[in-house]
Amino acid sequence: MGSPGLSNRNNGQQQRLGITEPISLGGPTEDDVIKSRELEKYLHDAGLYESQQEAVSREEVLGRLDQIVKIWVKTISRAKGLNEELVHQANAKIFTFGSYRLGVHGPGADIDTLCVGPRHATREEDFFGELYRMLSEMPEVTELHPVPDAHVPVMQFKFNGVSIDLLYAKLSLYIIPEDLDMSQDCILHSADEQTVRSLNGCRVTDQILRLVPSIQNFRTTLRCMRLWAKRRGVYSNVAGFLGGINWALLVARICQLYPNALPNMLVSRFFRVYTQWRWPNPVMLCAIEEGSLGLQVWDPRRNPRDRFHLMPIITPAYPCMNSSYNVSSSTLRIMLEEFQRGNEICEAMEANKADWDTLFESFSFFEAYKHYLQIDISAENAGGFRKWKGWVQSRLRQLTLKIERKTYEMLQCHPHPGDFPDKSRPFHSSYFMGLQRKQGVPVKDGEQFDLSKAVDDFKLAVYQYTLREIGMEIRVSHVKRREIPNFVFPGGVRPSRPSKVSWVRRRRSEPEVAGNAQPDRLGEDKTVSDGEDCGQKRKLENDNLETDLRHAKSMRPCGGEVCEASPPFNNLSSSSRKCDNNIEFSAGKMESPAHIPYQNGQAEVLSGFNPGINSLSVGADESSSKEAEKLALEKIMGGPYVSHQALPEELDELEDDSEDRHQVKGFSGNMKDSHMEPPIESASVAVPVKSSGGVETSTGLYNGGIEELEPAELVMPSLNGTPEPVAQRKPIIRLNFTSLLNAAGKELIKGC
Repeated sequence: MGSPGLSNRNNGQQQRLGITEPISLGGPTEDDVIKSRELEKYLHDAGLYESQQEAVSREEVLGRLDQIVKIWVKTISRAKGLNEELVHQANAKIFTFGSYRLGVHGPGADIDTLCVGPRHATREEDFFGELYRMLSEMPEVTELHPVPDAHVPVMQFKFNGVSIDLLYAKLSLYIIPEDLDMSQDCILHSADEQTVRSLNGCRVTDQILRLVPSIQNFRTTLRCMRLWAKRRGVYSNVAGFLGGINWALLVARICQLYPNALPNMLVSRFFRVYTQWRWPNPVMLCAIEEGSLGLQVWDPRRNPRDRFHLMPIITPAYPCMNSSYNVSSSTLRIMLEEFQRGNEICEAMEANKADWDTLFESFSFFEAYKHYLQIDISAENAGGFRKWKGWVQSRLRQLTLKIERKTYEMLQCHPHPGDFPDKSRPFHSSYFMGLQRKQGVPVKDGEQFDLSKAVDDFKLAVYQYTLREIGMEIRVSHVKRREIPNFVFPGGVRPSRPSKVSWVRRRRSEPEVAGNAQPDRLGEDKTVSDGEDCGQKRKLENDNLETDLRHAKSMRPCGGEVCEASPPFNNLSSSSRKCDNNIEFSAGKMESPAHIPYQNGQAEVLSGFNPGINSLSVGADESSSKEAEKLALEKIMGGPYVSHQALPEELDELEDDSEDRHQVKGFSGNMKDSHMEPPIESASVAVPVKSSGGVETSTGLYNGGIEELEPAELVMPSLNGTPEPVAQRKPIIRLNFTSLLNAAGKELIKGC
């Protein structure tokens, strides 16, 4: 396990936390103190803190649950024939992890818990057998749902109204001591894979709290970033963004780099640092150690799968893993654009030109794009729908990856992190993905991209769920913005054109006041919304980005030495995700019912740069301070780079395996075996180019917010001899890109 043992103070001197020196030791000004108080008030007003009554209720539930597992372990010990002395000594213990253990949970959030038992208490027979029976007979326990087949087996239930997710870890110990130290690597000795995964959540959470200089400042900052990520639609591990553990690690690293900063300063530095971060440099809180148990740790030099990770965020507890392997090129781009937007707003806040409301402004997903994929799922009963929904959700990321790959990343997907239930149809829900053409690339007349293969492959993978029941169906279709169903909007009412002006729109409108605003090529006023600006400035910014991406792809190892350094992903326009990039779909439905450079070794190499307080003090000049910070960050990210070019065949082979690794929890279930072939429906779509744009409104509501440390995916059950579905032929679904110059402002609709 990476060494955490660095205290905040030692003989009056502050000790370094992390694998590099801090960027700045500067403390807060009076203005920072005021702004931090304003931030805390904002978070309280946003309802992020539970009441004292709810906090006491949670503690009582945890205490009662601890008593139950102690009774349980003595019961099974006696049933297994142990003598009375051993029965008396038999013990089990409850630990917490996730947002509750980190101290950033909100009202109504579930509690991630872990039951640690002795070697004779089995998972299958005792935990999911006897303990399940005990809980099922208690009147205070409701909605009891065992999931023994998940990647990380879990028992979900409510205890006196408090949601509990209970994992189990069987240690090699005969007796579990009350003062068990979870941080010791020796508890992993002889543990099976499920136990290692179950222990990982607690060990990572505790390690994070040991590695930050101020737990209180860390918690306030993390609450802020979690709220921001949910408002901006980038909080979801399973959708390819970042989950709870990822945001916690990113915030903890900023706390290490600015150990004396208050939360408002840490939020600003968060965006400043990660806007400049050169991914795939890994973010690490401590050095990766091999350990003595032979467990695999994240190391792209040895493990081929690790070389394909785009945004490595490494857990600090042995065995160290990448917690963000789900990130794709599309979701990475979206998050980088959001980091850029956040950085711009924080700079404006320093000049008193923006406020916290501006930073936390909700991203209007259904006004950001002109074209969407709608994925509808349905089942015949509540139990089947819950299982089917969990399975499909775990596969949705594959649709994004397949579309990117089949279109050579020319078509980019933006998955919405949540689902939308249709109350008029029981056991039915919909997921959505925004679509836009890759920006900064010349459009070729008549260029077409076939999506049918990507959609069919995705559906075949989903229908390989061998425990699928009759009525479990999935349907994929293309919808335009105006065709988005009303049930996705708050109250089921489609909002009118927005009167609220977003931050991006306000920022770009400043030069327009001087008379620089011009209509677009089709005569639409570009001052209508920030989503309708696809102008030359953004084109140049994205051209620069694509140049950097191509530069990264071109890197090759040169006999083990460094050929080129990885370029930063920081030439992003915060407004680029709002533009449809001139795509227009024709009428029709899509219905059917990487070249990743990595670091050779540690990215955050301990450099000789050790800025004194005087160099980056509060009284220093702002511009020189930022330059010094930039220099420090460059040195932090200094180190050798080696590129690995991923072939499509390699990615296809690794895709399913890699997504099921390193999970904290999983959701699956037992379902009746079914030998059904998926229905493959057909239709075609062609896409000529048309100038268009999105309009931002504030919807920001979805049924997808979860409070776990890391939302996890399902593992596909073994086939058990079930025949694979056979794909039927269907008309090709094409995306047809036509030059704007040829379009001359006319909407062109071409058939396939």
